[in-house]
Amino acid sequence: MKEILDHTAERMKKAEASLERELGSIRAGVANVSLLDRLEVEYYGAKTPVNQLATINVPEARMLTITPYDKSILSDLERAIYQSDLGINPTNDGTLIRLVIPALTEERRKELVKVVGKDTENAKIAIRNIRRDAMDALKKAEKNGDITEDELRANEKKVQELTDQSTKRVDEIAAKKEKELLDV
Repeated sequence: MKEILDHTAERMKKAEASLERELGSIRAGVANVSLLDRLEVEYYGAKTPVNQLATINVPEARMLTITPYDKSILSDLERAIYQSDLGINPTNDGTLIRLVIPALTEERRKELVKVVGKDTENAKIAIRNIRRDAMDALKKAEKNGDITEDELRANEKKVQELTDQSTKRVDEIAAKKEKELLDV
């Protein structure tokens, strides 16, 4: 039974971490290194994450600088940024690339809050699916005679507690991102 509970808790933590990664890529009008986490550049025939090819700094609140270790990939890096869904135009000065993050309009902020809500709901759905899988595993164990009905009820309660805790953490993550988006 401990295995089922541990596995359930681990999967719920992964769902939370996934939501944090997803929300980290939503631009809130401030520079954040995580904006470039999903950006990959073709480097010697392989797609390579930008953070492995360059140093990324935040010199100002609304600016990122990308200094590649190999200056020959500057144009590839610039092209990757143009082709990405970042919506930011890079400035290449020959040694580094500057990304100036524009301030968000009120309308865009509200759109992004809706995206946060959708991502949050998807995370909650994933958590509920994990709960369902755990409950099914517990019922199967009871049916096979591995646990008693009382143990089943006690473990179902523990799974529900894990679910409630995870859902609460997801709500906290979402509330933090929404506050960040709505702060002007």
